[in-house]
Amino acid sequence: MPRMTGKRALMEMLRAEGVECIFGNPGTSEGPILDELENYPDIRYMLTTQEGAAMGMADAYARYRGEPAFVNLHIETGLANGISLLSNAAEGNTPLVLTSANKDIRKLAEGRTNLVEMVSQFCKWSAEVTHPEQVPSVMRRAFNEAKTPPAGPVYVAFSANALDDDADVEIVPSDKTYTRIAPDANAIDDAADILADAKNPALIVGDRVGQSNGTDSAVRLAETIGAKVYASYFSQVNFPTSHPQFLGLASPGMPAGKALLEDADVVVAVGTPVFPGYFYFSGSALNPDTKLIHIDSDATQIGRTEPTDIGIVADARTAMAALADALDLRMSGVAREAAKGRMASVAEQKAVQKAEWQKRLDARRDISPMSTERMMTEIAEALPDDAIVVDDSVTTRASVFGALDFDKPGSLLGITGGALGWGMGGAMGVKMANPDRPVVGIIGDGSAMMTVQALWTAANSDIPVVYVICNNRAYRVLKLNMNLYKSEILGQKNPASEYIAMDFPTPFDIAAIAEAMGVRGRRIEDPAELGDALRESIAIGEPVVLDVSIDGAV
Repeated sequence: MPRMTGKRALMEMLRAEGVECIFGNPGTSEGPILDELENYPDIRYMLTTQEGAAMGMADAYARYRGEPAFVNLHIETGLANGISLLSNAAEGNTPLVLTSANKDIRKLAEGRTNLVEMVSQFCKWSAEVTHPEQVPSVMRRAFNEAKTPPAGPVYVAFSANALDDDADVEIVPSDKTYTRIAPDANAIDDAADILADAKNPALIVGDRVGQSNGTDSAVRLAETIGAKVYASYFSQVNFPTSHPQFLGLASPGMPAGKALLEDADVVVAVGTPVFPGYFYFSGSALNPDTKLIHIDSDATQIGRTEPTDIGIVADARTAMAALADALDLRMSGVAREAAKGRMASVAEQKAVQKAEWQKRLDARRDISPMSTERMMTEIAEALPDDAIVVDDSVTTRASVFGALDFDKPGSLLGITGGALGWGMGGAMGVKMANPDRPVVGIIGDGSAMMTVQALWTAANSDIPVVYVICNNRAYRVLKLNMNLYKSEILGQKNPASEYIAMDFPTPFDIAAIAEAMGVRGRRIEDPAELGDALRESIAIGEPVVLDVSIDGAV
């Protein structure tokens, strides 16, 4: 076995794993890593000036490629700045290897931070390397853990002596792992027996459908049983949004979402927690007579919160295909005709939704500041067919999905989790993963300001992303949640609030901030300017910010 320093072993392992980029913001403790990086010109260091930007870039880059990204932050101080978006990565199953360096293990008397303890609740696995001989095996496990379903972030700390000391090591990368878990045949049979006789089934899809490339299988299953389809999560294309059976985003754990499923006799939840929601509401999200079939590659989600009639631990795509095959053999001619009738009924609901959207757009088309409906309609008309939308629009999201259709896998990547600040770095990560496609980030102003330093990285590294800022001069999401809290938790019939600390009396001039950081910035108040401005910005081939003033009323 060759003898080398721990820092060289780390770089050799990154090369063996096919890592092309290190996303980070370094400190003195990471000096040994940067010193060794000089000998590895094939690995690019993507410098950010705020850790949230690095985390957002890596998160989006990893999720789009479906491979672990590598992040290096600075000891406890930089690591702490990255934890908020680490929580998003954990919730979104991002394959991510997060690292930072620590003080020498011999500095025991003076004290050193337990970095592993800082992040462990947001990681699948976390460890500290204290000897150079540990580097290859720990990194190999880290990459394996990150990419094995349910994928997720892992964390590795390196003590200074582990980086600078040397040892005999063997550089062997993580194995190619085949992770499509087939469903239990008995579970498929039992689920098919229930669905073959369903009178009003509903299908709820989450992000692990898209992660498994299971969109086509979801469509086939939905059409087979004539189900109405909702998405509990939609940070990527989990079901074609223009499909006549897709009725939009829903949170069954919330009162409004629960109402959508009141008449369902069978609910099939695939690749999603059952059911998410911030506020606590007692009782089940489903009616007592409703059967729940839950399919997920994450075994910890099955039966976690809701009584489950059939839980199937399996890859979403594989399980849905097997279930559709079983239904093809079981469903009678009468059942098939009933399913077609349900499809027609759901399509009518879809048509009503579209008519309501158009009515809302027409009513708010010419208000000032411009409506979110008008903003997203202008964007939809200007986007090229091969564009990728990075969605961190927060409370403008309903209009994003009202105006745009996301039918092709890979046309959308959105925020996961509740921490603001993902989209500024996320848009750059998507662009790095797709250098030949236009990338447009639709970002709320509050979220943009959390990691506005990302604009410097866009300019410094010449990453031609177009940011469209939804500037409503407020943390509007907090206002909506305050209304929900007062009405649903406190039981107030006509809730009113002063919305303390939720407005920006001094509005953000994000276009000016962009110019100061070397990025073209343009303020837009007239909706008639937006479409042409977006087309021009995409054509320029440089990073651009379009700071759009919109209505923020609640």
